[in-house]
Amino acid sequence: MMKHHSLIFLTGFSGSGKSTIGPLLANSLGFEFVDLDKAIELDAGKSINRIFAEDGEAGFRAMELRSLEALCARNDLVVSLGGGVLENDRCLSIIRSHGTLVYLKSSPEILAMRLQHKTDRPLLKADDGRRLTREEILARITAMLEKREPRYLKSDLVVVTDSKKIGSSVEELTRKIERHIRKSARNINKEK
Repeated sequence: MMKHHSLIFLTGFSGSGKSTIGPLLANSLGFEFVDLDKAIELDAGKSINRIFAEDGEAGFRAMELRSLEALCARNDLVVSLGGGVLENDRCLSIIRSHGTLVYLKSSPEILAMRLQHKTDRPLLKADDGRRLTREEILARITAMLEKREPRYLKSDLVVVTDSKKIGSSVEELTRKIERHIRKSARNINKEK
């Protein structure tokens, strides 16, 4: 396995800015942007909500792994990962060995505010399918983030997206990625 500095993976909870910042970052780096969830929907021929309803979370996670492996064969990509992809040990290992992992970090309160009117997030619905209240969303996000954040923190870089303008986040991220890539390249050269 060869680590590609031209593969940038964005992780973080749903609502952290991956799909907003990702295309702008890709443009800044001269890369292509791919949303992993959209790639899965395209491959499956159905929406994420429908995949969850028909195939369950386990079926979705298997599709996620296959799509991720296919993307790792490419170069010059910024990939927005689904919020739970790092829960799979194999996915985390593939990502860390093939590219640079970036955690877009947001507080549960900001995430709840950003997600309260979204209807396309299956993990933020009640078991009976009804929309959760803002308080229920905050409680669910807090619990899920507590479980997921140790994985998110295994990222190569962390950028807090709570109160920054999108342009500032993209500029900061571009600088951090370029520094990280230069540092990694120096370390590889020292090992030779």
